[in-house]
Amino acid sequence: MKKRIGGIFLTAVLVLTLLTACGGSAKVSNGSKSFAAGDSSAPMDMAPAAAEDSGGMEYGFTDSASTGGAEAALRDAKMIYTANLEMETTAFDEAVEGLGRLTKEVGGYYEDSSLRTGGSGYRWADYTVRVPAKNYDEFLSRAGALCNLTWRSERAENVTEAYYDTAGRLKTQQIKLERLQELLSRAEAMEDIITIESAISETEYQIESLSGTLRHYDALVDFATVSVNLQEVYKLSSVEEAPDSFGARMGSAFTAGWAAFADGVENLAVGLAYSWMWLLVLAVIAMVAIRVLRGKKRGFHWPGRKKTDDNPPQT
Repeated sequence: MKKRIGGIFLTAVLVLTLLTACGGSAKVSNGSKSFAAGDSSAPMDMAPAAAEDSGGMEYGFTDSASTGGAEAALRDAKMIYTANLEMETTAFDEAVEGLGRLTKEVGGYYEDSSLRTGGSGYRWADYTVRVPAKNYDEFLSRAGALCNLTWRSERAENVTEAYYDTAGRLKTQQIKLERLQELLSRAEAMEDIITIESAISETEYQIESLSGTLRHYDALVDFATVSVNLQEVYKLSSVEEAPDSFGARMGSAFTAGWAAFADGVENLAVGLAYSWMWLLVLAVIAMVAIRVLRGKKRGFHWPGRKKTDDNPPQT
């Protein structure tokens, strides 16, 4: 009799597991259709069933009929913003200080930073800046005004579907855990207790994994990521507009050519200054080689070595 009761109990546990799994898949499917960007016709009954337990607002869903479909979808969207800035400056220390001050003013922080110095003495700085998403545009605008901005790129990723899909699966696992715990409180046979505890352990692992995924999404959504590359230069680069007339084009070409020639001479002088020791060694080697070649032409022989007669006397 106990074996039959135990078998019936195990069957109930398995059926419960299958039902909750099916319910989770249904919620995932519904949630994935509710957040197409700009879809003003998305009905509220397509929200995950888990949200219905809390009035349909647990995961950020709003009534599109009362707020406007497109605006509501945009407001509830989970967006991850990233940007890359490449800047140059002739006042490196002031730029570094200004960037740090700006980051604090917008409520951000440095996730990563590095500073290096090249062989020419000029410095580079690389920063990974995390700023609140609401201050993302302000940071980009003010950072670009601090230095000479040479390159900028931005990216926006909509993770709404993945976010609410994960949230629906998490709610399903939480409901499953509650029911398993209720079954455990009524179990009597040791075999049933072991089986239910194993299912509880697996469910708790799934809950922790899904919760971690949501926390990761929240961190990326709440704080935008901006990669900044700051370079110290002797002279700022500039982008000139194309002149209209032929004379203006010729004048611009001569000016640019002279500037390029002057820069080349400066770079050559700096390079020679860095390699003067090697030039001196090469000059000494060249002088010795020239003397040796001239000595051979004049019958030069090394000191200490007797000159031999090519025709020894015959006896």
